[in-house]
Amino acid sequence: MTTAALPSVALLIWAGCTIVVCTVDENVRAYPSTTVGYNPTEMTIANATLGEPTPPFACGNNSDRCMHFCNACNDYFSAPTMECLSQLLHHLCLSNYENDMVSLNSTDWCKWGNVSGLYSKLSLCTEEISDCLLIPWPNPLVERAFVDIHTKFFQDCPTEELSDPPPEIVFALVITPICLIPIMVGLVVLKTKNGDGSS
Repeated sequence: MTTAALPSVALLIWAGCTIVVCTVDENVRAYPSTTVGYNPTEMTIANATLGEPTPPFACGNNSDRCMHFCNACNDYFSAPTMECLSQLLHHLCLSNYENDMVSLNSTDWCKWGNVSGLYSKLSLCTEEISDCLLIPWPNPLVERAFVDIHTKFFQDCPTEELSDPPPEIVFALVITPICLIPIMVGLVVLKTKNGDGSS
């Protein structure tokens, strides 16, 4: 490594990068580094040298996806607000989930094997965006989104606790009162025939 490259590597390590890539004789090597704190001004300087715009607020990590989420919040809302999270969740997570669910037959919505992958993907999407914006997950907005999803797609799905009992039990519960009616009528008639009508 040349001595000219050392100050830029030191700046990247100091600015909060977790992996520094250096080329030595055209071999690429990764050197992990540990950071103690985060300074947005230093991060802006470091990313400016890499050609990436950086928002003026802390972002969850330096991945491309995370930086896109943070930059979108910066461009449209000037901060990682709940309104920004709502828009990102709606456009990136919920719309994809709804399109995937609509592509399935509605009779397949109640079969967990058919929707578990889509459901997990939705959950991971909401978690990733929340983590990037440094908004705790789960949060009321994410919880409301899942309640809406359940209301829209799973409301008519039967659950084990509320399903009908087996036909044999239903038959026994229906036939028992029907059989008791003639017995009760017979007892009443027998009692009145014996002349004991005092009750």
